[in-house]
Amino acid sequence: MSKVQVDTIDTRSGTSTMQIGSTNTSTINIGVSGDTVNIPSGVTIANAGTATGFGGANTPTFEAYMGADVNTTDNAQTKIQCQNEVFDTGNAYDNSTNYRFTPQTAGKYFVYGAVGSITDASKLKESRAMIYFNGSRYRTSTSDPRDNYGYHYNNYVSAIIQFNGSSDYVELYGLTNKEGGTYCQFTSAHEKSTYFGAYRIIE
Repeated sequence: MSKVQVDTIDTRSGTSTMQIGSTNTSTINIGVSGDTVNIPSGVTIANAGTATGFGGANTPTFEAYMGADVNTTDNAQTKIQCQNEVFDTGNAYDNSTNYRFTPQTAGKYFVYGAVGSITDASKLKESRAMIYFNGSRYRTSTSDPRDNYGYHYNNYVSAIIQFNGSSDYVELYGLTNKEGGTYCQFTSAHEKSTYFGAYRIIE
């Protein structure tokens, strides 16, 4: 093994491309741990291969949905129980007891959810989807058609929230408010319309 020590490497006059590595399979190391590699403003890095180790990951992340229609108390703010996990990379979502997301990595998270509300035809007068943060209502989405009562509403809600990475948590709540009729439900029958998820934002 040989070692070349120089201050500057540049292309020779009349050429614009420098090739590092040739026909052999190569691993090229630039710097060692603790070094700083400066890339000036305006430089374009073109990648035709696979880039690894750059940036960060949007983890932990999860998404879960409610698997079946659930009866609910009329006009009551109720925690939504999304039991069926689509993914949960950090095992940070409790899908069986508290139905809350408690990420153990600090940062800003995009939190989202949707709640489907359903009653007898023309009896649904209000519905809500709500994000609760540490037990308090943080963000609300409401459908309220006043006297034009409906049958099925689906409310979507989202927020960007700062988590401390230890004890902060979020939950999804819903509300179904009917005018008469016989039943009052949260529904997931319409393409899994009641769901809950979150992911960390890379800054």
